[in-house]
Amino acid sequence: MPTPTTQQLGEWGEALVADWLMQQGWAVVTRRWHCRWGELDLVAQRSQPDPCLAFVEVKTRRTGSLDRMGQLAITPQKQQKLWRSAALFLAEGTVDAALPCRFDVALVAYAARSPATACHAQPLPTGGVLYLWDYLPSAFEMDG
Repeated sequence: MPTPTTQQLGEWGEALVADWLMQQGWAVVTRRWHCRWGELDLVAQRSQPDPCLAFVEVKTRRTGSLDRMGQLAITPQKQQKLWRSAALFLAEGTVDAALPCRFDVALVAYAARSPATACHAQPLPTGGVLYLWDYLPSAFEMDG
């Protein structure tokens, strides 16, 4: 079977995380929102128990990646781009800008098979499996 492209893995990883968030009681407001600063992978809103808006950066990597499954890719420069993108998103008025906001990071792994400890996994049409390796709520903060 053909190996999935990096773009395919990214799209499938975002879909996996969106599905997981909905199972956790979040509503996905938008996916792949673009602006001049970059892209917001997922924007999700929770109503209960504590209303919140999460800007979710999804990093999908093949197992054994050298950047700690994408954690090292969330540099201060990347954080600044995400913060600016989130500010523009909030300015659009699509959601209640008064909601508390946070920046989450979802780390998704691609492997030949899912480990027994995977909390959320999805087999791929090209073979192999994607699974949620880790989810980091409030992974970083920006105050402007």
